[in-house]
Amino acid sequence: MTSTDAELIERSLRVPETFATIFDRHAPHIQRYLARRLGQQVADDLLAETFLAAFAKRGRYDLGRPDARPWLYGIATNLVGQHRREEVRRYRMPSVVPDESDHADRVAADVTAQAMRSMLTGALASLSTADRDVLLLIAWEQLSYDEVAAALGVPVGTVRSRLHRARRKVREALGTDNHTEVEELLNNG
Repeated sequence: MTSTDAELIERSLRVPETFATIFDRHAPHIQRYLARRLGQQVADDLLAETFLAAFAKRGRYDLGRPDARPWLYGIATNLVGQHRREEVRRYRMPSVVPDESDHADRVAADVTAQAMRSMLTGALASLSTADRDVLLLIAWEQLSYDEVAAALGVPVGTVRSRLHRARRKVREALGTDNHTEVEELLNNG
């Protein structure tokens, strides 16, 4: 019989190597989420940070939750925010010049992107961080409202209102009332 994540985390308090099973189960999902948010190179670093933080915090894990994915997505989402704040600070410093090869890569990627994808990116960028986090965890990672609430540490009602507001703003930015079209763009984004 397969152990739940909660059982494995509890066991890892006595036998730390057991936590590797949590990594094996969930790393591909967290990696995909981070890569979609920040790109592959940054995702690799943040994936390691996510699981290091989870390992360090495993003693505080709520053993009443059999699935650790929402908890791990919450840690990853916090690290995404931290990374972006650090990046903004780095680029605001006058002595730091952005790497031109990174800039060239971004420009090339922007030029080749499809028009709707560019519009979607703009629409997502215009959302508040809280609204964007909810929307992407639901659209990209197919988490339930309850799982997103657990991941972000907010009530389910807050998840629902943030999702409703985010979807409305994205539809407005794309100039469409077609819910299906927006969901397809998000799922393929």
